[in-house]
Parts: sequence; C-alpha cells; structure tokens
Amino acid sequence: MIQTLATVLGVQVSDPAFWLPLVFFAAFFVVSFFGLLLDGFDIGVGCLAAVTPVSLHARMFSLLNPWRDANELWLFMGVGLLATVFPTAFGVIFGQLYIPLCLLALGFFLRSVCFELRLRAPQKQQPIWALGFILGSLVLAFSHGLLVAQIIVNGQWQKGYFWFSLLIGVCALASYLLLGATWLIMRDSSSIRIHSIIWAQRAGRWFAAGLVAASVVLALENAGVFLKWTESVNRWLVYSYWAVIIACFVILEMNLQRLKQHQIKRTLLPFVLTLFIFWLTAFGFIFSYFPFFVLDEVTIWDAAAPETTLYLISLFALFALPFIIVFNFWVYWRVFGLSKPPLVPEYEHPASHI
Repeated sequence: MIQTLATVLGVQVSDPAFWLPLVFFAAFFVVSFFGLLLDGFDIGVGCLAAVTPVSLHARMFSLLNPWRDANELWLFMGVGLLATVFPTAFGVIFGQLYIPLCLLALGFFLRSVCFELRLRAPQKQQPIWALGFILGSLVLAFSHGLLVAQIIVNGQWQKGYFWFSLLIGVCALASYLLLGATWLIMRDSSSIRIHSIIWAQRAGRWFAAGLVAASVVLALENAGVFLKWTESVNRWLVYSYWAVIIACFVILEMNLQRLKQHQIKRTLLPFVLTLFIFWLTAFGFIFSYFPFFVLDEVTIWDAAAPETTLYLISLFALFALPFIIVFNFWVYWRVFGLSKPPLVPEYEHPASHI
C-alpha cells in the first residue's frame, strides 16, 4: 500500500516529502489516542459522579488529583500538532465542525476551572463547583460523540443526521463512563466499586450500540469506505476485527457480572479490556479513513505543512521528546492498581498532658 501511495503521489518512498507527513500523522494519532485514554478516565469519573451519591464524590475526585494537570497536556499537544503540521486540515476541520468543537472547548474549560476552584473553595461551596465539574465532563464527553458523528456524515445536520449525531453523542458519553467506571473498579475497594460495576455494565451496552451505529452509517454514507471493507484482501481482516471487538465486550460483560456477584481480586481486567476496545475503535477509524485526513477531500500530504516547516518542527520534537517521555512515565506509572485512602492521624488533646 505504501509503495502504491508513493507512486500515485509521484514521489519515492524514501523522499522526505512522502514519509515526513506519515511520521507526523503517526505522532498525531499516538498523541490523540493517549489523550483519549488518559484524559478519558478523568472525564469518565466526572460523568459517573452524575449518577453516584454525593457522599462518594470527595473520594472519587481525590483519586484524580495526581493526574489532572498531566491529562490536560495531551489535548494541547494534539491541537498544537494539528495546527502546525497539518494546517490545511486544521482549517477545514474547524470550518465544518465548529458546533461540536465549541461544545468541546466549553466542557473542557468548565470542568478544568470548576475542579481547581473546588479544591480552593470553602466546604459549603464545594458541591457547587463539583456540580460544575460534572456538567463540564458530561458536555465534553457528549461533544466528542458529536464530533465523531459529524466527521462520519461530513458536517450534515439535516433530518436523520441530527438524530444520528445525538445518538453517537450519548454513546460516546457512555464510552467515557465505562472507561471511568472500570478505572474506579481497579482503583477503589469501597462502595464506589459497587456503583462503578453497575454503571459499567449499562454503559458498555450503549458503547457497543454506538460502535455498530457509527459503522453502519459510515458504510452507507461513503461507498469508498464500504468497498475498502469488502475488498477480498481486507474482508477477512474486517471480519476478524469485529469478532475480536464482540469477544472483548462479551468477556467484559462476564467479568463485570462476576465482580457484582463475587468480590474477586482480578479487578484490572475490565479496565484493560476497555482500553483495548478503545484502541480497536481508533484503529478501525484510521483504517477506514487512511490516507485521507478529511474523507475524500484532503489527504495527509495535502494537509501537511511545507517540508522546511516539518524539518523545523522535527528538531523541536526531538529535543522535547525525552522530557515528555520521562515526565509522563514519572506521572502515570502509578495509574494502575488499588489506591488506599490515607489514614486520619490521631491527635492527643492538650489537656491529657496536664
């Protein structure tokens, strides 16, 4: 496929004009995917807080504290890469998808501001800021679904496209809720785990329904994507892909049911399965769209900045990459495993010494 693409573009595979945009596209995909996952469990916990007792919110939010600032870094890295490396695609995307992107920005700033103000507010005001964080998480998760739906239908809102976008928005919210719930199942052993198991089961079913709906509409909307899925070379790959996704959802459902009935110790599996399903979803999306950045309009090479600009950005990236790797390893190495709440120290009353 790579050689065919190079021939169509009239360049050699070894030509920097060919492989530099590919390298940066891979980097953009990696950054976006890690942002989706690492900020995703953060968003999911905020969404889950909307359906859990208020008494549990303090513990749920405290579990997010070590990663809040690091999670937000990925969004800025992704937007920065898109704007500097693929400026043509940046303009087209922001021109067609301004409604979900505005909602996304609103949700991002609302949850970020409210989370920080909740930490600094008096105890009586903390529930108000917690409510703002929850609302921002819901808006952010829903806007991600609107964004995916509008990419699939190429920015159309009329008639059935509007309802399809709302459906994918709800399913995206469920997918983030699933990610946050499975992370909490792994991280906490209190009553939070019981609520997380129940809502993870419900969210997983909506997530699966959203994947099916998005795939059907994408195939019906674009004949090129449908032909790509049904080619003799790719057909069995697509069959295997769906078989693996279905197996992951079935195993996830069975494991959550076992957790509900018996408090088993292997609480890591639901989170790992959810991460794998997210990866399969992202892989399927990229497989369907490649080599286009904007389907049937802008390829990766059309969207890329001039070669000299890419070389300059490469130098900055090579300089910053070691710091990014060390920083993220240092921050995220404890994201897995059970977290035990700190013990409250016992203080002796001064009068006891008199």
